[in-house]
Amino acid sequence: MSLAPRAVLVHRTTEYEELVARHGTHGQAAFFLASRGRDIEEVAERHRGTRRALAEVTAAIPLTWRQTRVERADLDRFLFAPEDVVVVVGQDGLVANAAKYLTGQPVVGIDTDPGRNPGVLVRHRARDAVALLPSALAAAGPRVDELTMVEAVADDTQRLVALNEIYLGAAGHQTARYRLGLEDDGGVVEAQASSGVLVGTGTGATGWLRSVWRERGGGLRLPAPTDERLLWFVREAWPSPATGTSLVAGELAPSARLRLTVESERLIAFGDGVETDALELTWGQTVRVGVCERRLRLVG
Repeated sequence: MSLAPRAVLVHRTTEYEELVARHGTHGQAAFFLASRGRDIEEVAERHRGTRRALAEVTAAIPLTWRQTRVERADLDRFLFAPEDVVVVVGQDGLVANAAKYLTGQPVVGIDTDPGRNPGVLVRHRARDAVALLPSALAAAGPRVDELTMVEAVADDTQRLVALNEIYLGAAGHQTARYRLGLEDDGGVVEAQASSGVLVGTGTGATGWLRSVWRERGGGLRLPAPTDERLLWFVREAWPSPATGTSLVAGELAPSARLRLTVESERLIAFGDGVETDALELTWGQTVRVGVCERRLRLVG
């Protein structure tokens, strides 16, 4: 007997909840914000909007389904199951936070603050959940976009997966020293000193990757979220007698890998801006970055 589908509601602590937890009471939080020229009512209204959205989505879950909730801080300890339908209630970044823990489960993004969030990944309103959830597992259900992801694999089997981008560099963003090359480029390798290397997807092309791309003049064509290719950029490469600047940007096809060998005491690799979940790399280690076989299945 197969298990009934399970709706997993992914959410995060609101700014209002964090403020009250830090300052003890609503009044103390209001005083703190007022001293910095802000009105707590604005923060409280966004909090209420999030709670309303969670309640509306919860009410839309079919009665025959199981359901549970997981807070963003607990994602790394939560076990997703094959029969899950993941409902992300919040901001675009919350979808990226959840993506690396999934293995093909459909994801429905619910925007709790339309107009404030870009809505690139949280594409729906809470009222849409009534129709979306029952059809999410159906063969003829809503359109599902298969979003490309990026992965970094170290030579000691450490592995990191991200939806937007992976950054490789020094933990404090100081100068990183390493040897960089493309595995399908005849073995050309260059010693570099830079502010790090950024490798991003088409989804990431709406954020950090796009910012670097614009600074470089947009010479490369940005990928779409479903394109099976990545862009990579070296940030602020420093020319010297021992380090070069000829390999500073490029595109990675599905089978290509960017190879980085550490020549610093310690470098890290982290994904989607989450520095607390990083690969630790020491002198002499090698890490390969490229297109991940896994995709994020986002309900369109």
